Amino acid sequence: MNTMVQTRPHLPTAAGTAVPAVRTEPTQYLTFQLAGEAFAIGILSIKEIIEYHTLTEVPMMPACVRGVINLRGAVVPVMDLLARFGRPTSDVTKRTCIVIVEVESAGERQVIGVVVDAVNEVLDIDAADIEPPPTFGANIRTDFIQGMGKVKGRFVILLNVHQVLSIDDLQAASAVAAKDTLSLN
Repeated sequence: MNTMVQTRPHLPTAAGTAVPAVRTEPTQYLTFQLAGEAFAIGILSIKEIIEYHTLTEVPMMPACVRGVINLRGAVVPVMDLLARFGRPTSDVTKRTCIVIVEVESAGERQVIGVVVDAVNEVLDIDAADIEPPPTFGANIRTDFIQGMGKVKGRFVILLNVHQVLSIDDLQAASAVAAKDTLSLN
C-alpha cells in the first residue's frame, strides 16, 4: 500500500529545538461585509448577531465607538469597524447588524458590539488556505489582520479581534480625544 506523506517545516520552540508543525483542521469564521469588502472573525469569538437598532451615544468616546446598547441588562459598547480602520462609516441599511464579540483583555472578558454592513455566512477555512497578513495595501493596520483567507477564488480579510477591539487602544484613543477637546476650549 502506497501512502503519500506531506512534509511540513519544523517550528522552533523556546528551547531552540524543532518540533514538527501540525496541520490543523479547518477553522470556522463568520464572514461579513464592510464597504464592499469581505472580512471574517473566528467563530469562537462570536457570541451572537443582533439587528441594528438605536444606540445611546456616550460623550468623549473615540470616533470609532458609536455608543452603547442594552443587551439583556448589560451595557455593551458598539464599535464601528470602518471608523476603527480610519475610513468613513457606511450608511445604516436593512442588512446592517451588530455582531456581539467577546475578547479577553488583561485577564478580563469584555463583550463588544461591532457594526457590520451585512453578515454573509459561516465558512470553514483550512489553515493551508490562509496566507500571512500583507505588509502593505490593505488600507488597515496589518496588526489588525490575522491572515488572508482564500475562499472561492477571492480573499477574505481575517481579523485579529484582540488587536482590532483592543481596550487599551480604545482607552488611549479616548484620552487623545479628551485632550483634543480640552485644547479646543
